[in-house]
Amino acid sequence: MDHKIVVIIGGPGSGKSTIIEYLTQKGYTCYPEISREVTLEAKKQGIEQLFLEKPLLFSEMLLEGRKKQYDNALNEASQIVFIDRGIPDVVAYMDFIGDSYPAFFSDACHQYKYDQIFILPPWKEIYVSDEARYETYEQAVLINKHLVETYEKYGYNLVEVPKDTVANRVSFILDHLEK
Repeated sequence: MDHKIVVIIGGPGSGKSTIIEYLTQKGYTCYPEISREVTLEAKKQGIEQLFLEKPLLFSEMLLEGRKKQYDNALNEASQIVFIDRGIPDVVAYMDFIGDSYPAFFSDACHQYKYDQIFILPPWKEIYVSDEARYETYEQAVLINKHLVETYEKYGYNLVEVPKDTVANRVSFILDHLEK
């Protein structure tokens, strides 16, 4: 069976998780963002902000988790699987903080190719900071810029999802799926 793996990207607080939750409620197969669980697990082990304190370790854990999500998506019975963030996000964040990283990060971006990418633009009115999101809105805008540059560098055409209600954003995504 041909599988379509669709990734929803965007800076922090742009509505990705809300859209993934809505798609899940509509019966679509969706994989949530994994960085929160990595961050919260590190907190249990006494590392307050793993991404800030040990960015390479954090990024390696995310890379492995996202590769696993990709492999799992290929084995789903569903024809379409939506994923909250993809492998190139890891590289974009490492570039954002100015950290160097081994070649296997870029290699993974070339090896694991998604079928379609939807990007949610920064949206100040819905941006909320919380215990797992330490970035300011201004940093979220910069992260969005890095995401666009990174995904385009790996050959993706990004489809920007308009700022609208959750239902309308999901309708836009479903209407713009490549056949």
